[in-house]
Order: sequence, then C-alpha cells, then structure tokens
Amino acid sequence: MIKIIQRLKRANGQIAGLIKLIENNEDCEKTIIQFQAAKAALDKAFSEMLNQQLEGCLKTKKQDDIKKILNLISKK
Repeated sequence: MIKIIQRLKRANGQIAGLIKLIENNEDCEKTIIQFQAAKAALDKAFSEMLNQQLEGCLKTKKQDDIKKILNLISKK
C-alpha cells in the first residue's frame, strides 16, 4: 500500500501544479505536459492497486495465469 500512496501523493502534487497553471493562464504547452504527467501518475497508481488486489484474490489460480492477467492489466 505504501507504493500506491506514494504514487497518489505524486499525482496530487501534479494536479495542484496543473490547477495553478490553469488559474494563472499559463502557456498551453506547459499545461498539456502537466495534464499528461498527472494522468500517467494516476494510471500507475491504478495499475499498482489492481496488481495488489489481484495477487490477493487469485492466489488459488496457477501462477502463470495470474502473471498473464496482471501483465495485461498493468501493461508491464
């Protein structure tokens, strides 16, 4: 869970930066880059959460099948 929290805190900082950029009517390119960074941070947190949840829920399945599912979901 620590990894997920760290990723979410990073995303939170990026979103705060994005809000400031928009409020200050900053350069469009900077704003787009910040949007992409925030989205990527949230996507990584989501993937990590899915990995952890699936690992806990699917322990009774074959390891190879679990790895295949986790790789598809997390895009590793």
